[in-house]
Amino acid sequence: MENVFRVAISRYDLKDYSDVGYIEYNIADKKADIFLKSEEAVQTVRNFFAKALTMQIPHKTAHDFTQVTINPLESLENFKLALTRLWENTNIYVDWSRPVEYVMKAFNKDKVD
Repeated sequence: MENVFRVAISRYDLKDYSDVGYIEYNIADKKADIFLKSEEAVQTVRNFFAKALTMQIPHKTAHDFTQVTINPLESLENFKLALTRLWENTNIYVDWSRPVEYVMKAFNKDKVD
């Protein structure tokens, strides 16, 4: 599916680190589907992506920032930018280096069992 961007995510607290899932962003539909065990966490992420997000964006130096406001689902570029702020706003960690295919297989296996 070339029209879909996926990234692994995880939700954990001090008691549990077993909620590993992924987000699937459909580029054409400008829609994100969140796959986690916790329905509360899924709703938290949905709410995050549904609102405009204002942030400081760095440019050439560590002193050169511009404030921008984006709609996270408006484009793939905005979506990826919003992912960089997901952790601090939702306590959902983006596992940039975790192979999403592995997570998808494990997640879907858990759903079948």
